[in-house]
Amino acid sequence: MRATLLAINEELIRLKTAGVKDVSISDEAIALLRKLAGAPEASAPTAQPQTSVPAPAPSVPDPAPPTFGERTKVVPRPAAAAAAAELPEAPEVSLPDGDKQTRWDALWDQVKADAVCQKELRPGKKVVLGVGNLDASIFFCGEAPGAEEEQQGEPFVGPAGQLLTKMIAGMGLQREDVYIGNIMNWRPRLPTSDDREQVGNRPPTAAEITYCMPYLKAQLEVVQPRVIVALGATAAKGLLGFDRFKALGEVRGKWHEFAGTPVMVTYHPSYILRNQSNRSKRVIWEDLLQVMERVEMPVSEKQRGYFQAK
Repeated sequence: MRATLLAINEELIRLKTAGVKDVSISDEAIALLRKLAGAPEASAPTAQPQTSVPAPAPSVPDPAPPTFGERTKVVPRPAAAAAAAELPEAPEVSLPDGDKQTRWDALWDQVKADAVCQKELRPGKKVVLGVGNLDASIFFCGEAPGAEEEQQGEPFVGPAGQLLTKMIAGMGLQREDVYIGNIMNWRPRLPTSDDREQVGNRPPTAAEITYCMPYLKAQLEVVQPRVIVALGATAAKGLLGFDRFKALGEVRGKWHEFAGTPVMVTYHPSYILRNQSNRSKRVIWEDLLQVMERVEMPVSEKQRGYFQAK
């Protein structure tokens, strides 16, 4: 079942990227999707044999489960919203005096002891805090932990994380040279039946991001990077403001600021996993070239020429 749902997810993302706005789904397909999702069967409509379902509007892709439209009710929006519980006010984070490692250790202890963070976890999963060089000049900031991340308790260890590591290597750095974190400290939950493993991800809500924001700011206070790289639309909205833009292209590739630190917005590595063209890779690479120049890293002619269209 998991493989089937993931295949559907990837196909809808591919269609969205290609600019497809409507997807025709037969009644039999809708019934099968309900069955896979554990939704109750509904009586088949007697009128139209096909249901035209609006596909998601083409925008900057972030790893998120596609919806199938209100008319199908295969994955109703209220169900996803219900997975995000009401949260208390954001915690106050106070770091002790001392060196960076001492302060980071104290922050990590507070995150692990946070009752809300623990409550949002599924059994056997872990909260996630950033990792890397506490003296890093570059702070890569993503959205939220995924399945692999909540299993290992470390950000960007799944397929997108492996690609991010390659991107960092292209800059002439290693993963250990930078700091990598997320807006969120837990994986946003989706409803599951019978305590099964969650399939797919959803973007965190504004309330979830607001709750975790003090922990992100505390990491920035400890690391004090010269540049933040916001990976994807959700990270960008968390750093720049939820109403700052509609499509990532409006802010991507430009310098912004968060908590006094310059921010470069680019696509999430998962975008490349869905779109392997040199053109797509080049777009992200041009953003990273700006980051390298901002932190005064040497840039070779070979690096400047990466992913040029052939």
